[in-house]
Amino acid sequence: MIIDNNELEERAMDFFREGDAKRGHELQNQFLSEVRQSGLYHCTCAAKCPHHGRCVDCVVIHRGHEDHLPACFHEMVNRKLAAVAALTETSLAK
Repeated sequence: MIIDNNELEERAMDFFREGDAKRGHELQNQFLSEVRQSGLYHCTCAAKCPHHGRCVDCVVIHRGHEDHLPACFHEMVNRKLAAVAALTETSLAK
């Protein structure tokens, strides 16, 4: 079970973007069901903390202090920022 860049969840987001929220939610629920049924431990954080593996608690805490992002978000955010930086560099070159 792969969570990051999951094909099913990406299709769900396509439906949301197209305005079909009903179908988007159906696919999202299917994705979440598959994650739960996999029985796998999906926490990618290397931090040793009492909230390790409890994503909801972890995200709420990080939202509360707004000091930094949970470690599991770093790679995704860095990819997004690299894409934005590339656009800026390309624009400056013109």
